[in-house]
Amino acid sequence: MSTNCLFCESENQSLVLPLGQQPLANSYVRPERLEATEPVYPLDLYVCQDCGMCHIEVVATSEDIFSDYAYFSSFSTTWLEHAAHYVEKITARLGLGADSHVVEIASNDGYLLQFMKERGIPCMGVEPAANVAEAAVVKGIPTEVAFWGVEAAARLKAAGKSADLMIANNVLAHVPTLNDFVAGFKVLLKADGVATFEFPHLMELVKHRQFDTIYHEHFSYYALFTLEKLFAHHGMTVFDVEQLPTHGGSLRIYVRHAEDEAKGVTDAVRDLVQQELKAGMDTIPYYEAFAASVAGVKTDFLKFLADAKEAGKTVAAYGAPAKGNTMLNYCGVTAESIAFTLDRNPHKQGCYLPGSLIPIYAPEHATAVKPDYLVILPWNLKSEIMEQMAHIRDWGGKFVVAIPELEIIE
Repeated sequence: MSTNCLFCESENQSLVLPLGQQPLANSYVRPERLEATEPVYPLDLYVCQDCGMCHIEVVATSEDIFSDYAYFSSFSTTWLEHAAHYVEKITARLGLGADSHVVEIASNDGYLLQFMKERGIPCMGVEPAANVAEAAVVKGIPTEVAFWGVEAAARLKAAGKSADLMIANNVLAHVPTLNDFVAGFKVLLKADGVATFEFPHLMELVKHRQFDTIYHEHFSYYALFTLEKLFAHHGMTVFDVEQLPTHGGSLRIYVRHAEDEAKGVTDAVRDLVQQELKAGMDTIPYYEAFAASVAGVKTDFLKFLADAKEAGKTVAAYGAPAKGNTMLNYCGVTAESIAFTLDRNPHKQGCYLPGSLIPIYAPEHATAVKPDYLVILPWNLKSEIMEQMAHIRDWGGKFVVAIPELEIIE
């Protein structure tokens, strides 16, 4: 285990948010393992005082987490729509066609590349979780089962798979070997190619108290000013940025080879870096204030659960996302307070949430039990879930969101 910075490897780190001992957030417990002791690890947020990178202590390897993975992107309608819109936009911007080649890193179940395939654009995915990659292959998406880095990039380049566009959505945070991961893009991207990366913006995470997006599978948390340093170190340049509403506030950055000066750096990049520095994201007090606000979320949520129990109300949850597990375990919540949770993903149904051991059922279970409250754990999909589960209002059920602040929605 190491608390050294994942980028600059400095030992000069400040602990800014301790979230306690927690199990791996995607390690759902099968019924036959219910009585077994779950392994737990420290979940602490650090800030590098040398380069400004935010990260947790690395306590598990990528193989531990992603070799058999329970998250399938296609189960979210909202995320599919986001992917389709991206493909439409990027193909027009870059003029992609039948002579192009697109490579997505951490391509999951082919949720995005299926839209490239529909347009007749040659593409392939690289996905470390064999069980998830298999779902992509069924859709006709060629997929290499591998962890991304220089070795995988060199192998694909030798096979003639250099890319006009490389895509990496919500994977940058999942990489403990950060420098090797980024160096792989330098190897496989064509001289005039573009790589796009999407990830939750650390500024939005802090502003909206989204501490639940901190878990062991997310090794790093990014501001634009730190990513400029990271890519520059590997001979690449962030030349454009977009702010997105996904995951509570994300960035999509556009990266090129440093030598490709035909693509000028936009004002959007310079302006956002200035916003980050003006907010104090390169200072420790910024994160200390964040930690104090997180404690307030815990206090309010536990009071809601206590009041509901005293009133004889049944509280259930919707979703089995990793972020929900961070929140529940930080707050010390168990099945005594939240009777069950609902999830559309059949790979999670019949299992239990790690740590809290709350049982996971199909959404139809709500109609049989009729809970008084339904806590939406993936708050970033609040609108989609409230529409799917609108029928709980038939028996007077109410929705609850805990982040950024407690909200009860009738």
